[in-house]
Amino acid sequence: MTTAAQSFNGNLKKALAGLRRINLDGLRWRVFDAKGQVLGRLASQISTVIQGKDKPTYAPNRDDGDMCIVLNAKDICVTGRKLTDKFYRWHTGYIGHLKERSLKDQLAKDPTEVIRKAVLRMLPRNKLRDDRDRKLRIFAGNEHPFGDKPIEPYMMPPRQVREMRPHARRAVIRAQKKAELQKQGGADTRKGKKKEEDTLEINA
Repeated sequence: MTTAAQSFNGNLKKALAGLRRINLDGLRWRVFDAKGQVLGRLASQISTVIQGKDKPTYAPNRDDGDMCIVLNAKDICVTGRKLTDKFYRWHTGYIGHLKERSLKDQLAKDPTEVIRKAVLRMLPRNKLRDDRDRKLRIFAGNEHPFGDKPIEPYMMPPRQVREMRPHARRAVIRAQKKAELQKQGGADTRKGKKKEEDTLEINA
């Protein structure tokens, strides 16, 4: 058995673990496709469903949330410069051993943990948090072992992109013009050098 198959089987075992501790009666199986979605917006929708806040029977002291399956975690998107500026920090317990890892490195190592941490940090820190964590199943690809369940795809609400402010728009236009001028200047210098070489060859 290849290493890829072994890792896939390990991920399936991990995904199926802990289901016996969840009362699945009356729960819906909601599927979220993380491909092209913004991390914070996706995590907020998952936290709403996993708490049961989208149901009229919601109560903060009851765990009525649905099962959430997240696919394509490796294709999640972020805005701004979070890939390099956002860090995950933890301490090993030894003196001076404060470790950190950027979001870019964490996505390369384990993209499922990025979504898990984002969702868990949106949940209230109480006794229901562990049960809600068990209802969250995240996969890096688009394969999952819950094909025999009544799965319902979750439709993400449309993203409302704020219109760019005038000074920011002018700055972007200036940067584009500057880049075009630099390209033209580089092309002109290359043309001039080529002409000089051609004249030198003719004279020779």
